[in-house]
Amino acid sequence: MILLSFTSGEIGKRKDQINPILSTIIDNNKIPGIVAAISSSKGLLFSSASGIRRFNNPDPMKTDDLVHLGSCTKAMTSTLLAILITEGKLNWESTLIEALPELKDLIHPNYELATLRKLVTHRSGMPANANNWWDHSDERDIKVRRLKILKDSLATEPATKVGDYLYSNLGYMVAGCMAEKVTGKSWETLIQEKLFQPLGMNTASFGPPGTPGQSDQPWGHLESDIGWEASQLDNSEPLGPAGRVHCSLADWAKFLALQLPNSNPIIQNQQQLDQLIEPVGNYAAGWGVYQDNRVKGTVLTHDGSNTMWYARVWVAPNIDRAYMVVMNAAFKNNNKSATICEQVINELIKIDQEQ
Repeated sequence: MILLSFTSGEIGKRKDQINPILSTIIDNNKIPGIVAAISSSKGLLFSSASGIRRFNNPDPMKTDDLVHLGSCTKAMTSTLLAILITEGKLNWESTLIEALPELKDLIHPNYELATLRKLVTHRSGMPANANNWWDHSDERDIKVRRLKILKDSLATEPATKVGDYLYSNLGYMVAGCMAEKVTGKSWETLIQEKLFQPLGMNTASFGPPGTPGQSDQPWGHLESDIGWEASQLDNSEPLGPAGRVHCSLADWAKFLALQLPNSNPIIQNQQQLDQLIEPVGNYAAGWGVYQDNRVKGTVLTHDGSNTMWYARVWVAPNIDRAYMVVMNAAFKNNNKSATICEQVINELIKIDQEQ
């Protein structure tokens, strides 16, 4: 049984069920903190938090804290691109050279016909990452800096055959460059204006959450030989379109609702919404696409990590649900972080389906 909404009593019951599970995960794995939530097309249904914001600091993790989404940003970038497509500024078959003709003869010719669709489905042939994400750090204009990194990284032959799958953060940055060129605005400005503000995602921003040096928001944590090291570092700014968004769980739920029935249609063109979740293999535009009987069919899922945070989301359109979990830490072994998050998602589904 799936309830369309929870009464206050049902929320309390579910918190009573998930809270000890989160506490046990923290105790067993010695992680600082974790948050989890269930949402629907109407918004957040309930959320839970356990642990602390910062290792060796007593401030507790809270359900309205801001969390780093890592590569779960990719679905947001793809949605931004769909909005630009509905405005006639791009289309899914737009090539890199069509958007940026000045790159002709500056990048390897095999990249010239890489389309927007191939970029967001990781089939452009581009390597996983830039040659050096931290290059050109003296360049104040982020749009110019991204273009310089693009030119440096695409001068040599593709990492794999165009059309074959290779997960690529660089590809998402390049897609961001295409959006920047056709609009004249940075990816950061575009996604705020066209996605976050229309959805009322007031907490959404970029980089590590919180005030530098303070514990007003959770810190990320790196696993080291001596334990967890709290950190407010993040990926390089040019990587933004691939993985630098942070926000609250409630605001994340507003974005996830775009792929749930009866949600706020900031994209009026249903065909464009459908294109975002049309997979090539098992990967669509920022979403892994799978089938699971527990949620009556299609699951849209993604993990995200900047090596200091770890997030996982499941969106189940057929039952009007999204399930979220974020740890403010990431193990060196990504599989360990993924296993913990998978355990929480499984528990959320189980609790959600109980009468």
